[in-house]
Amino acid sequence: SPQKDGGDMIELKYPFDEKSIRSLKAGDAVSITGVIHTGRDKFHKYFADGGRINVDFKDGALFHCGPVVVKRGGEWKVVAAGPTTSVRENPYEPGFIAKSGVRIIIGKGGMDAATLEAMRKYGAVYIQAVGGAAAISAAAVKRVQGVDFLDEFGAAEACWHFEVEGFRGVVAMDSSGTSLFDRVASSSQKKFLEFYN
Repeated sequence: SPQKDGGDMIELKYPFDEKSIRSLKAGDAVSITGVIHTGRDKFHKYFADGGRINVDFKDGALFHCGPVVVKRGGEWKVVAAGPTTSVRENPYEPGFIAKSGVRIIIGKGGMDAATLEAMRKYGAVYIQAVGGAAAISAAAVKRVQGVDFLDEFGAAEACWHFEVEGFRGVVAMDSSGTSLFDRVASSSQKKFLEFYN
């Protein structure tokens, strides 16, 4: 189950079981340790079209990220791993959550109501990664386990397998159907109406 450290940071360790994920609430600060996999537009489309993937996403994490990775001394090193905007994956994400058993989606900017509903139904959360901190996220990557679809999709769209330690973010959409993005939108709307009335 998730451990709280001295502060209010909740430690999540792979595999991410459903009970732990369902106990998270929007607004919780988390620190992730274990394996996370990257996947963006081409990966999502390939999966949606029935393409075979070698990764078992059950109780795992998907990171919307186009990392900058270089080979040094025969090993992959992550230079930058900032989150990419998640809305582009809205058409695919509910299906991916339903079929893959993924528990954590990491990205930036939030996702739509259909994805939020899939998270509620299957027990998954959306974690907003620290924006504008690609180097900080890269520093949390301790090792690159490997990569799939590098030749087919190119480095930014490939499915990278990262071993991370202390990868930080905030739960922005939880499995009870709460989204911080909705709150921000509704409070902005409220302020707007107050201002104009």
